[in-house]
Amino acid sequence: MKIQRLTYLSLGSNQGDKLKTLQKAIHDIAENIGAIQKISSVYKTSSWGYEGEDFYNICISVSTYLQPENLLKKLLGIENKYGRERKTNGYSDRKIDIDILLFDNEIIFSKEVTIPHPRMLERKFVLVPLVEIAKNTLHPIEKKQLVSCLNNCSDASLIEKISAKLIRPIPLTEKYNYIAIEGNIGAGKTSLAKLMSDEFNAKVVLERFADNAFLPKFYNDKERFAFPLEMSFLADRYQQLIDDLAQFDLFKNLIVSDYYIFKSLIFAQVTLQKEEYTLYRKIFDIMYREISKPDLYIYLYQNTNRLLDNIKKRGRDYEQNIEAGYLQKIHDGYSGFIKTEQHLNTLIIDVSELDFVNNYKDYKQILRKINLHNSTITT
Repeated sequence: MKIQRLTYLSLGSNQGDKLKTLQKAIHDIAENIGAIQKISSVYKTSSWGYEGEDFYNICISVSTYLQPENLLKKLLGIENKYGRERKTNGYSDRKIDIDILLFDNEIIFSKEVTIPHPRMLERKFVLVPLVEIAKNTLHPIEKKQLVSCLNNCSDASLIEKISAKLIRPIPLTEKYNYIAIEGNIGAGKTSLAKLMSDEFNAKVVLERFADNAFLPKFYNDKERFAFPLEMSFLADRYQQLIDDLAQFDLFKNLIVSDYYIFKSLIFAQVTLQKEEYTLYRKIFDIMYREISKPDLYIYLYQNTNRLLDNIKKRGRDYEQNIEAGYLQKIHDGYSGFIKTEQHLNTLIIDVSELDFVNNYKDYKQILRKINLHNSTITT
């Protein structure tokens, strides 16, 4: 099981639009490092160790699954994105400067990284914003609270808090308890649910279609086996969601499922005769009232040719005769559901041109769309 750790970072900028750069760096850290918990006020200070433009400095706390060495590599990558090249001697102007100050209460002396930062107690531009968000935190070497370290700091340089505020990106784990991912056959909903489960330490709820004995029979004789297939799916989905959503794992951040109970009705509309569907709908409506609604409903759209290609690649024998017209009927069913179910927080993502399973950038693009669907708050 991955363990989340709390790290404190110092960010500074003295070139260009400093506030804009700091804000962009915050979003980069949220996307690549972990969930940002707190952001200090912005402080203006003179350049340290050389004559240069004034700096804007902040400190932030971040929950991350990265180990210190990988954390440093990711941070250096963010600095490089803004053109920062670290020099081995002396100080210079820089668009962005990011330093690891603390990593939980660990003490690390390695070739790659030293934690706590060896000079953090000598610098007010570090300690003042850090104390603002972590005054009672103990320095792991000094064994003193940071506020006490600040009171004993010999740095006499001036530091000025400015009125501008930076925005804290809201992490998915803070906004949502339950995310349902839907899509047509072969759209990639299970793959995305698993990726997000790993990314956010989420409990994953996967549809147990492989255990349904009626499924292969249905694809061979749809008219005969449609009703028992849809009823067995409905019963199994209902039982699974009732059990899994009621037993939220305290060690997980959220629940991600690769289906939503309304899927049963969509497929039933396509496969059942009119009289069968009328009976089915009565039973469904009773069950639907008991199911928890997702905080976010994601629909993955794939064009029909891509769906057929994905179905062929995954090689399930009983799916190989699925026709394009059947897939279009299912998509039409989802479209109708999305239009009429207005109380769901719905996000439609077109993944027809994306390969988020094999291309990490495509996966990050999907997460970006989900994050843009969120709101932000000021700290």
